Amino acid sequence: MNYKFKVGCSIENLKGVRDFIRSSLKNHNISELEISEIVLALDEMCSNLMIHAHQCNPDDLFELIISVEKNHPLVFELIDDGTVFDINEFNTPALDNIVHEKRKGGLGIRLVKSIMDKIEYQKTGGRNICRLVKTVHFI
Repeated sequence: MNYKFKVGCSIENLKGVRDFIRSSLKNHNISELEISEIVLALDEMCSNLMIHAHQCNPDDLFELIISVEKNHPLVFELIDDGTVFDINEFNTPALDNIVHEKRKGGLGIRLVKSIMDKIEYQKTGGRNICRLVKTVHFI
C-alpha cells in the first residue's frame, strides 16, 4: 500500500508530516516504538530538506511517499526539485567532537543513519529522490 503527501517547504508543515507518517503506519501492526523512531528520522530528513535545499520557501513543494507491504521493509521516498544533500557523503563528526566543540549540527544525521537500514539517492527526470528503507517487526 502506498501513501502520498505533498507539502510546502516551511518548517511549520513538519507537524503535518509527522501526523501523516503516524496515520499511514498506525494500522499496519507496527510497534509504537518503531513508528516513533521512523517519525523522528523522517522529521530530521524533511527539516534538512526544507532548510538546506529550499531555504524554508513554502512555495517549494516536496512529496513523501510511504510504501508498506507486509513482511517487507518499509520504503520512504522524499521527492523534490531542490539541491541534493546526500547524507551518505556527509562525514558524521565523532560524538566526542560534537560535545567538545559544542556544535549544534551533526547529531540529526547520526540519528537518521542509526534508525534507517539504508539511505539511497538518485536523480530522475530532474527530480531528486531520497529513499530510506527500514525493516520493521510486524506484530
